[in-house]
Amino acid sequence: MVVKVYGPAFASPKRVLVCLIEKEIEFEAVPLDLLKGEHKDPEFLKLQPFGAVPVTQDGDYVLYESRAIIRYYAEKYKSQGTELLGKTIEERGQVENWLEVEAHNFNPHIYNLTLQVMFSSKLGFSRDENVIKESEEKLGRVLDIYEERLSKSKYLAGDFFSLADLSHLPFTQYLVGQIGKEYMITSRKHVNAWWNDISSRPSWQKVLQLYPAPL
Repeated sequence: MVVKVYGPAFASPKRVLVCLIEKEIEFEAVPLDLLKGEHKDPEFLKLQPFGAVPVTQDGDYVLYESRAIIRYYAEKYKSQGTELLGKTIEERGQVENWLEVEAHNFNPHIYNLTLQVMFSSKLGFSRDENVIKESEEKLGRVLDIYEERLSKSKYLAGDFFSLADLSHLPFTQYLVGQIGKEYMITSRKHVNAWWNDISSRPSWQKVLQLYPAPL
């Protein structure tokens, strides 16, 4: 069964796409333009009642939270492709730990930067420089913690690439690209080495080539 992934141009669906490529799972990308309000279409809301992306549709089985989706497919297809969950229960614990860090400590600040810098004019609200400054400062403090962690291990969960690293790819790509704050990565030796490593993976390069950002 081919997995349908809705909204491939946007960041969170790219989290899913890179996971599916790493796991060698066949998928079909279904374009959805959030800037035109297509996520509020009644037919789409039947799949995702909150009107957001991504959504995956695997036959009759539907999921719509990106981190839940990548956990599900990494577990369901654990025996094929890249091992993304760790090989022991201790490694799995670290993967889950850093996935939670990404969701609750890293993502809120980088999401605010993305919204303010990239999408404010498209979504019809004024760019708030105070929010940008505060988000940048808070993200910097998070990245200082990452720098310490990555001075001790090659990847966030240990010496193996995992969902914890993969989950950072889409929004960090915005940070070093359209947001124009690459210095936040390059000024931290170990974070920079980690980013250069994970962002050069063939799976991520394929996602960027096939599904360019909407802006």
